[in-house]
Amino acid sequence: MIDDRTVAHVARLSRLELSDEERERFRAQLGSILEHFQSLLALDLGGEPPAADAAQLTNVFRDDVAQPSLPLDEVLANAPAVEDGCFVVPPVIEGE
Repeated sequence: MIDDRTVAHVARLSRLELSDEERERFRAQLGSILEHFQSLLALDLGGEPPAADAAQLTNVFRDDVAQPSLPLDEVLANAPAVEDGCFVVPPVIEGE
């Protein structure tokens, strides 16, 4: 079973603030998920080859052909904020 310390650690890594009720709910949900993985580990797959590519597809990519790109002013025309020919976006990772 998952303990409260592990749930708090996962929440911190995910940058989530959890109430006591949420922490208890997530503890139960994470425990349930791990139980399902344990049942998968118990399966006997001795004669089965690994299925890294279940569809057995090969070379499904198109040729990489260089083409001219759009003009910069056209690319930036609908951007909400532009600076020095680049998109301006809000920071997504802030220091602790």
